[in-house]
Amino acid sequence: MSVYNQPRKRVIQFIILGMVMLIVVRLFFLQVIEKKYSKLADANAVLRKVVYPSRGIIFDRKKRSILSNDAMYDLVVTPIAAKNIDTSYLCQILQIDKEEFKRRIATAIIKNGSRRVSVFASLLPPDMFGRLQESMYMFQPGFDLVQRQIRSYPFSAAANILGYIGEVSPQMLVKPAYSAYNQGDYLGMTGLERAYESVLMGQRGIQYLVKDNLNRPQGSYEKGEFDTAAIAGKNLHLSLDIDLQVLGEHLMRNKIGSIVAIDPQTGGLLAMVSAPTYDPNLLTGSYRARNFSRLFVDTTKPLFNRAIQAGYPPGSSMKPLTALIALDEGVITPSFGFPCHGAYVNCGRPIACTHTTPGHAANLRLAIANSCNAYFVHLYRLEVDAPKWGGVKKGHQKWHDYISSFGLGHRLGVDIPGESGGKAIDTAGMNKLYNGQWNSCSELYVGMGQGQVVATPLQMANAMCIIANRGSYFLPHFVHSIDGDESDPILKKYKEKHTVAHVADTSYRSVIYGMQDVVESGTGRVAQIEGVIVCGKTGTAENNAVVDGKLVKLKNHSVFVAFAPRDNPKIAIAVIVENAGFGATYAAPIASLIMEKYLHDTISVKRKPMMKTLLEYNTLDPIVREKSKLDSLNGATAKMTSDQILKLYFRD
Repeated sequence: MSVYNQPRKRVIQFIILGMVMLIVVRLFFLQVIEKKYSKLADANAVLRKVVYPSRGIIFDRKKRSILSNDAMYDLVVTPIAAKNIDTSYLCQILQIDKEEFKRRIATAIIKNGSRRVSVFASLLPPDMFGRLQESMYMFQPGFDLVQRQIRSYPFSAAANILGYIGEVSPQMLVKPAYSAYNQGDYLGMTGLERAYESVLMGQRGIQYLVKDNLNRPQGSYEKGEFDTAAIAGKNLHLSLDIDLQVLGEHLMRNKIGSIVAIDPQTGGLLAMVSAPTYDPNLLTGSYRARNFSRLFVDTTKPLFNRAIQAGYPPGSSMKPLTALIALDEGVITPSFGFPCHGAYVNCGRPIACTHTTPGHAANLRLAIANSCNAYFVHLYRLEVDAPKWGGVKKGHQKWHDYISSFGLGHRLGVDIPGESGGKAIDTAGMNKLYNGQWNSCSELYVGMGQGQVVATPLQMANAMCIIANRGSYFLPHFVHSIDGDESDPILKKYKEKHTVAHVADTSYRSVIYGMQDVVESGTGRVAQIEGVIVCGKTGTAENNAVVDGKLVKLKNHSVFVAFAPRDNPKIAIAVIVENAGFGATYAAPIASLIMEKYLHDTISVKRKPMMKTLLEYNTLDPIVREKSKLDSLNGATAKMTSDQILKLYFRD
């Protein structure tokens, strides 16, 4: 038995001996040959400093930087090391008392522990930083200065698009999604800053510095042998035209509403205005928290991005879609007419139309040009009551499928967070609303863009892209490329072309020519642009609200949607001006000026009076305006007169 066990015993001995030798050799290498770890372990005079990377820059379509990075500093503390320092002098520099000093130390310990670095005073003003830098050796090793990159905005525009950055909170740090962050790090909170955080943030580095006996840094340790370099974030290149954005914000000042402009050929967003807006420079630097609180409670809701979050009845801007459905289903032809004499009375209650003259809805083109309500509510009834569906419930669901394919009733997937899906009622919703007892008269208002249909300005502009392209579109997006790379996987879904199922090109052509008539001879003549064929549709969206349990009719919203030129279109647009009345009064001229500026890179001097009127028109409720602090927050930009703004666009 012992003869057979002898080889096995020796094998085990050799294995153990080999492992011991391996450990001895590794220890010898680490302690004698490789100096890195022993040096770092023994060097009590070495300061480990986090180096924050430069955050990626964002450029517009003409390669202009619409935000940049400025350097500021945080004062950070390691509580356990903050001993035997001149507390009184530090408090004097920071302009705080000793009670506040103790509170901040206690907060740092609670949030991040006593042995970890926490922000003690963030984004120091220049004068405060200068005094601290001169005396920093008096407060070390417990305190240190850490450089931060903060944003600045040379155009003072596009706040709701770009978003802002802020310090990561303790609540975020416990979530797996934020495992790469440390206390004191900054990240994108809203807008493109948040949506493309992983691209913009870059990668932190580490720098080791030698300290003297007074804890003052004396230079790199071991000539930077152990340092790791910070990697800058990648840059974003947008489809946004900052000139167009600034013009839109000027035109929408003292108004509530939105402008969305898209390049139909790519889905790239050219402008997205949410009004009232604010200067994005308010949310940078040491006053960010205070300014945010004031913006958050402001009566005009400047932080609310109405372009993607507000829902409006599309009004008559919905009528081209109603026409497309009817043509595609075959329930009408372009020559179909309806005998409207000023109201639709076929459902027992009159629905008023703005025209009473005979023949204003004698065919589809005339009905679109004259925006006949009776014509389009009747089309809805023909669509859902078509015999081939076998009943109104199946017919209405088919209508809903069409509307959904046109991008209404669901999120489109724009590349900034917070998008609303709007509303387009389906058959299940109708059954719930009417307890299963309904017919085509119950909700015929959707045919003219009222009732149980609500759309965001983004959805309305995207619907114009579909018509302009005769049945195709790209998901609306801002980012065209990342560091010049259009093929980055993050952007893949925005490069894919979507096609609306089976709607014939002839159907689009009939609707497009009707929309051309709107601008050339119908309700939208104010939107004409010299030398350009514009196709558009005015809308006057009813604005109702429940006050003290009662439905109250408020002043209508002004709506206009359009694209131009008719052939090979380059811009599609939707404009909403709340409480402004007819679409032709304010929304249409605003859209026309935006399109002209984009297509011609200038605005005709003939339109100066029109622009002056738009700049001076104020739709804000007097009580809301009086309570708002937005003008005083925004400073000189908000206080510019209309004549001062006009000088930016017209030479004397």
